[in-house]
Amino acid sequence: MVEEQNKKEKKFIRKIRDQYRLIIYNDTTFQSVWSTKLSRLKVFTITSLLSAVIVVLVILLIATTGLREYIPGYPKAEYRQMLVRSALQVDSLETELKKRDEFFKGIQAIVSGEVPEDNLIIETEVEPNEIEFQEYNHDSVFQDKLLAEQLSLSIQNNENKNTGLSQIHFFVPLEGVVSNQFDGGKDHFGIDLVSGPNARISSVLGGTVIFAGWTLETGYVMYIQHESNLISVYKHNAELLKKTGDRVKAGEAIAIVGNTGELTSGPHLHFELWYEGKALNPEQYIDF
Repeated sequence: MVEEQNKKEKKFIRKIRDQYRLIIYNDTTFQSVWSTKLSRLKVFTITSLLSAVIVVLVILLIATTGLREYIPGYPKAEYRQMLVRSALQVDSLETELKKRDEFFKGIQAIVSGEVPEDNLIIETEVEPNEIEFQEYNHDSVFQDKLLAEQLSLSIQNNENKNTGLSQIHFFVPLEGVVSNQFDGGKDHFGIDLVSGPNARISSVLGGTVIFAGWTLETGYVMYIQHESNLISVYKHNAELLKKTGDRVKAGEAIAIVGNTGELTSGPHLHFELWYEGKALNPEQYIDF
């Protein structure tokens, strides 16, 4: 049985390897024009390779040309672009709605003179002689000045908690020129400071960021809650360096001066200072 099986296999191998000659004759003169030796194995191999090459070429032709749009179920290029644009617009709308809701919540808290519970940070009483100062990585140009201001403000922080506004030392939010002064009668509840491009904006006091986000009219805005029921506001920023809930120190960089929002005509900082829900003239408390 095994021998018979081996004979069949040898016969099959010999059969596919048998050589044949393919000859092409001139039909008029019967002269041989071209001839070659072929075998069943050789014909099968050549045919398989040609078929594979043809399949690959057809796939590349369909994948790299517009012919793919004629495949049933494949969407047209314009439909795919519409789907992508729609998805981006929906994502943008969701982001804007979220920013709007956060802004309204922050405004409601500010109007009521409260700070959202999520942003409250409980501080423990620390004696001045127990304070440990750490060096922070500020910009090299302002490092020495900022560190000196922070040390001075931190030491006086506990001593001046219950003092009046006139005795509070405010850090200058931006080194620049006052281009528009406080005018409550025209609903301009702050001052405008003009400075060089990419200038850093600093927090006037230590506190907690209760809102940091985008508004249509004033661009990137930040509200900071300080002690003594004080709130400072920074508008039209190019970039915010802090987020809602962050704790900031006096003189710490919080934003970059910019020109964002509809109510602006050039790069500047609109700065406001609020005390117990009432707008204050910052020039009466800060030496700009």
